[in-house]
Amino acid sequence: MRSVDEQLARVLRAAVRPSPVRVAISEAQGLLCAEEVVAERALPGFDQAAVDGYAVRSVDVQHAAEQSVVLPVVGEIPSGSRQPRRLQPGQAVHVVTGAPMPTLADAVVPLDHTDEHPAKVTVQDPVPSGAFVRRTGEDVQAGDVAVRRGSSIGPAQVGLLAAVGRSKVLVHPRPRVSVISVGDELVDIDRTPGQGQVSDVNSYALAAAARDAGAEVTRVGVIGTEAKRLREVVEGRLLLSEIVVIVGGAGGSDGADVRAALAELGDLDTTRVAMHPGSVQGLGRLGPDEVPTFVLPANPVSALVVFEVLVRPLIRSALGKQNPQRRMISAELLSPVDSPHGRRAFLRGQLLRDPDNGAYLVQPVGTSGTHLLASLAEANCLMVIDEEVTEVAAGENVRISFLSQRV
Repeated sequence: MRSVDEQLARVLRAAVRPSPVRVAISEAQGLLCAEEVVAERALPGFDQAAVDGYAVRSVDVQHAAEQSVVLPVVGEIPSGSRQPRRLQPGQAVHVVTGAPMPTLADAVVPLDHTDEHPAKVTVQDPVPSGAFVRRTGEDVQAGDVAVRRGSSIGPAQVGLLAAVGRSKVLVHPRPRVSVISVGDELVDIDRTPGQGQVSDVNSYALAAAARDAGAEVTRVGVIGTEAKRLREVVEGRLLLSEIVVIVGGAGGSDGADVRAALAELGDLDTTRVAMHPGSVQGLGRLGPDEVPTFVLPANPVSALVVFEVLVRPLIRSALGKQNPQRRMISAELLSPVDSPHGRRAFLRGQLLRDPDNGAYLVQPVGTSGTHLLASLAEANCLMVIDEEVTEVAAGENVRISFLSQRV
């Protein structure tokens, strides 16, 4: 039986990272930048007023605290003005936020420091040189790196790219993931299952999990175990995917049928991994491009747990993430749990915070069976129990891996 760590190492060695692509910045959110974005112009591009007020020479108002200073207002500069203005000693110009500063002015007196007179303004407080002025290049200088290679592009990075005049940026694209459900007993969810039939839960759940991990997902849906049809579908998806996930057919007679159908496409290694749930699973590199291909258990909870532990890190690695695995913490267990000997258990839990001290607490859910999908929907974390541990008492600490719903 292969350990979880050994299987994960095999998975990550199979990572196929798509070549960087240039996309519009509006499409780059959530992706990793694949280039050093160097600003070709300063930001701000000119000295500008940071508040509504009066542009002045600071030396002309330096004694305003001792005695109010009255300055003639010789004009107004709106935002977006392209008309240069020059301030003479002893004068003021009315400016609005974002307006270009007139020549010789080195400060702005905010409106509430004055009587706001439109012709002869009385300044009641002094301002130092540079006060309430955004200087040229204060944010970014021409030649500075605005967004670094490897940075995750979020709203602030999109805004900065726009500010330095970049409409497109080179990114690591989302890996394309195809999800296929295999089983002659499966029907799509828009049909009422007949005797012996079950609804296709897995392709929807795993497509959602892949999308949550950051992939571009194609949910292929239900395919029967007829060898020719299955091989044709998988072969077609290998040409269009960086990762293929087949759910169902990991073990038993269905597993043998799937392996036989896909044998011409490459070696599919079906093995037992020392984890619970989801021990029986398959991993191969199929097709001419050796696309990482997973065969997951048909049980929806087992399939989602195996996906979380093994497939999700591969997607995150393909995205260029330096730390592809979920953050882990320690939490105090509120109820006892059992764990099978010799397997690393990934048990469903609900992570809570102690209202008194903020400490993490975890309540097990769905401990009566791995088939209970409703309990996984209720869970917001997985409790990770080491292979040699069979019992954990209430009050002891366990390792916790966050799921999508963060506490």
